[in-house]
Amino acid sequence: MRLIFVFTMLTILSSCVSPPPENTANICSMFEERRSWYKAAKKAEKRWGTPVYVSMAIIEQESSFQGRAKPERTKLLWVIPWRRPSSAYGYAQVLDETWTDYKEDAGNWGARRSSFSDAMDFVGWYTNSSTRRNRIARNDAYNLYLAYHEGNGGWARGSYNSKGWLMDVARNVQNTANVYQNQYQSCERELGRNWFMRLFF
Repeated sequence: MRLIFVFTMLTILSSCVSPPPENTANICSMFEERRSWYKAAKKAEKRWGTPVYVSMAIIEQESSFQGRAKPERTKLLWVIPWRRPSSAYGYAQVLDETWTDYKEDAGNWGARRSSFSDAMDFVGWYTNSSTRRNRIARNDAYNLYLAYHEGNGGWARGSYNSKGWLMDVARNVQNTANVYQNQYQSCERELGRNWFMRLFF
């Protein structure tokens, strides 16, 4: 009976998603608070080439670092909560079908959208495809976000040109990436030091 209780508790705890870091406006503060996030961000950058600060800016826009974020429900008769407009879910707000494509193509079969590490890897995978297909620079957060939102085919067709609101959002993503980049330059070296180096040097 005790083993069943322990197993149940471990299952519940492992399924929990941490709340957002205390200061999401500062990338250094976030990585100091969540060292596992820093390691996940560096791993994704090394694998796919997208700068840490660009991926973080995209996730900030998509979910405000909420691991179980979903689109708000539409309203029936302006009052009654109704269906959600899409299947977007998790840190990176990925649709069901796109997530399946990612798991197959990236070989990350056990990936979960509520996992920060998996979400960072997804953003790296997707933005890398935008760089390869549409030749968008890896540090061009503005166009990478437009392609992220519209799809690489939509970006190539210029589907965003009729969506002024979306271009405004993309500009916000670029501004956030710029802020994160400046902050990250001031703490990247320190973040890369292990606990032993921090303790004695």
